[in-house]
Amino acid sequence: MRLLFVCLGNICRSPTAEGVARAVLQGRGLADRVEVDSAGTYGYHAGEPPDPRSQSAARRRGYSLAAQRSRQVDDADFYEFDYILAMDGSNLRDLEAMRPPNATARVEPFLDGSDGDREVPDPYSGGRGGFDRTLDIIERGVERLFERLELPSSA
Repeated sequence: MRLLFVCLGNICRSPTAEGVARAVLQGRGLADRVEVDSAGTYGYHAGEPPDPRSQSAARRRGYSLAAQRSRQVDDADFYEFDYILAMDGSNLRDLEAMRPPNATARVEPFLDGSDGDREVPDPYSGGRGGFDRTLDIIERGVERLFERLELPSSA
């Protein structure tokens, strides 16, 4: 299975979701069965690492985002991934507009709303603790996603 997490610029929310998902999959012994990646709907930051504040929040909880580099979603992603997961409604609308006519990937929201969260908020608008609060939501969202996709707890 291949999962692509998508936000606007691929420097905060989607690389954080990729890093959390990668760590959870590794911990469950599923890293060889589920591939994760991240991208942005726009290429503003192509080639850049995640925002230092995202990296710092992730590092404090044991996740590494250091090797990641921003990239923009391209047409091939709609055929190479099984699921393309949007961090918010704006990203979802952008992805649906970008989606090629015969694409095979399922494009859907990252969060299912089961605990009230329907979107991962932009950490830049969250004040001093915005990056930590966003990470809280992403951690819960990754667990809910893996339950929704019926990934086993361990291999």
